[in-house]
Amino acid sequence: MSITLPTAAVEGIQLTVTPFRADAVIGTIGLPALLQLVPSPKVEEDKRALKFSSGAMRRHAEIRSLVQRTLKATQKGRNVAGYARYIAAGINGDFGSGWSTPPITLWLADEPGAVSDELVPGTGIRRITLLAGSSVVAIDGETQVTALHELYDDPEQYGLTYAALNTVRLPFELYWGLTVEDARQIFYDRNVEGVSVDKNLAMSMDQRDFGTQLAHRIAEAVKVEHGGKLVSFSTFVQARKRQLTKTDPELITLSALRVLVITTIFGRPGLGLSSATVRVNDLPESVTAERIERRVVPLLSTLLAQLYPQLAARSAASAPAVLAGLGIATHQATGWATGGIPLTEGDLLDLLQSIRWEREARYWDGVAASANAAGVLNFGGGAKDSGGRVADAILYPDTESGRKIRGR
Repeated sequence: MSITLPTAAVEGIQLTVTPFRADAVIGTIGLPALLQLVPSPKVEEDKRALKFSSGAMRRHAEIRSLVQRTLKATQKGRNVAGYARYIAAGINGDFGSGWSTPPITLWLADEPGAVSDELVPGTGIRRITLLAGSSVVAIDGETQVTALHELYDDPEQYGLTYAALNTVRLPFELYWGLTVEDARQIFYDRNVEGVSVDKNLAMSMDQRDFGTQLAHRIAEAVKVEHGGKLVSFSTFVQARKRQLTKTDPELITLSALRVLVITTIFGRPGLGLSSATVRVNDLPESVTAERIERRVVPLLSTLLAQLYPQLAARSAASAPAVLAGLGIATHQATGWATGGIPLTEGDLLDLLQSIRWEREARYWDGVAASANAAGVLNFGGGAKDSGGRVADAILYPDTESGRKIRGR
């Protein structure tokens, strides 16, 4: 007696997808299935491990090398551990709903084993089957894939379990039937053609950054008179752009306000942190986050209320370099400065009283800005370049720069 073998059944990993062009679909995939489809790039770059891998793995590594950068000894590789921790924290609920990873862009070097009819007529939703051993490469999002392999290899290290990871689903887009040249072009387009977000602006959007948190609280705490009414200073803080134009109604950017906060907390070392994420664990060892908040919020609220007329006049006080210098000077009044001359809040305000804030070369050229032949100032040097000079000019009135900004 013989058994009739199936003639149309195709076995493999099945994915429910929606097409957005004839050779590409979008969908979600369970983490175990993704890791089965896309081997660990770290393993594929390990020559010793690859030597003892299957032929399918070696073929996959060869195809991957045609369209992807290496991980080893690159910033891309160094980002993997941090990305893994971020994803683990998100899965564990540490960030609530405020976290996200981008869809992973996959390239199938072959064709799908099978494509079903529409599951729901008129929707385009179908089920495709990828054959076991198919060469699926992440042409965008590979760092994320590598991080996910790290989590699945040792979930306990990240406070996770296999049970939790097995429930994770990830968005993806999948292309097939493309040549290697086409896949390379997609890699290029995704990594080069897009306009990168300015890092300072991105930092000002990071709601888990301690400096950004305090900047928002300070902006809300300060009340200023505008149009005969008391309004929140946050009304005049531009949170969407790094630089203001003459037509913007706002007086200061959130990124510049954050620079003032960070330099107030750290002093001069804060200049190096103006475009770096600052978590609670990064704060000075000698002071707690609660103490910093209790001191910095009212201190900078008083300072901004005092400077509001200058900010409203769009004077030099609104320049990031000047705000950085103000922050360094204010650091001396926090109570945890380890160097320089300790100041009281009154001492600090007295030092600011005689400063000429007008945007004129005779006051700020060579301190916070540079002047052209016509005497027009350019504050483009930024906080890192000029913040220290501004701080010295504020703190030491009898120096050359100190006299200059005071019009002496």
